[in-house]
Amino acid sequence: MAEIKNYTMNFGPQHPAAHGVLRLVLELDGEVIERADPHIGLLHRATEKLAETRTFLQSVPYMDRLDYVSMMCNEHAYVMAIEKLTGVVPPVRAQYIRVMFDEITRTLNHLLWLGAHGLDIGAMTVFLYCFREREDLMDCYEAVSGARMHAAYYRPGGVYRDLPARMPQYDPSPLRSDADLKRLNAHRQGSLLDFIEAFTERFPGCVDEYETLLTDNRIWKQRTVGIGVVTPERALQLGFSGPMLRGSGIEWDLRKKQPYEVYDRLDFDIPIGTNGDCYDRYLVRIEEMRQSNRIIRQCVDWLRKNPGPVISDSHKVAAPRRVDMKMNMEELIHHFKLFTEGMHVPAGEAYAAVEHPKGEFGIYLVSDGANKPYRLKIRAPGFPHLAAIDEMSRGHMIADVVAIIGTQDIVFGEIDR
Repeated sequence: MAEIKNYTMNFGPQHPAAHGVLRLVLELDGEVIERADPHIGLLHRATEKLAETRTFLQSVPYMDRLDYVSMMCNEHAYVMAIEKLTGVVPPVRAQYIRVMFDEITRTLNHLLWLGAHGLDIGAMTVFLYCFREREDLMDCYEAVSGARMHAAYYRPGGVYRDLPARMPQYDPSPLRSDADLKRLNAHRQGSLLDFIEAFTERFPGCVDEYETLLTDNRIWKQRTVGIGVVTPERALQLGFSGPMLRGSGIEWDLRKKQPYEVYDRLDFDIPIGTNGDCYDRYLVRIEEMRQSNRIIRQCVDWLRKNPGPVISDSHKVAAPRRVDMKMNMEELIHHFKLFTEGMHVPAGEAYAAVEHPKGEFGIYLVSDGANKPYRLKIRAPGFPHLAAIDEMSRGHMIADVVAIIGTQDIVFGEIDR
């Protein structure tokens, strides 16, 4: 009988399930994994170092490009760190807008995760279904910021501008019939809030469709049940957070345990798993989409009834209105100083964390009183998850590595940073 030798194999970065920039060096005994060594740094863009040479405001768009699937959540932690140091409190309306867009972002993230994870394992249809809903949420991003992905919408002291009173509509085209045009514009007749409300009404039915495709699908269960099991104790020791920690049965969510913005005023539940395997983490994220939908609905109801300012009136942090800037010399000087020199943040240090779709995303900011950060450290939730891939994949087959990478919901922008 032939002797089976130990192989060392490269998994990625060309492999379609390796997310473009992950090189995994696998030590194999036949087809069983004995060791997995992740090599990172292929997407390194020096965000932390670049922040030291940019003003505080100029670094906001860099945050979008960290985890480029959860753009506004990255911005949120950064502006919260600045607000902690400056002592600025954003208006309540701005806080509700931030929470609403955090949850829209969470839904965007989980939809991409579900589609890509399904596609990696072999479920084609769910990928197309998820992207159908992502388009509507991308339109919400575009309506408030002008950009589909890298929004740069959050600002120290609030948000860039109030929600638009009118949704952009599709124009007539020779490539599109009148019936198609009418269907595409059906939910776009009112404001952005009307559009989001219409989305929240139909989204639970969409999640039901994803569950019909996957939850009791026997191939899906064969690929995910009992794969990549992490015990609750080990999940804590490895520094897991977010759905990776809750999938192991630990009820830890910063929105409940360390509430920020207006999460303490909202009604939602924290889903947790029992077995700590890929299937439980899938169920946790599916239920998170339903809970995010609840939160978005509550924010829409509040925002309808409570108009008001959306950014701080302190001109040391936030730019004055353009009308005032053109009429008043003092406002003009504030505007000029803010966009040339930037705000001066009092000396000190602050750590701000948000419940990012992937876990705890934190920004540790050190200021020496200048107009630029002295030091910026990003706590990326995916980093400890990727560090655990060796332990999670030992004893599994090569095909299971694909399921484990998928369940970790890794994006390399934040891991390499």
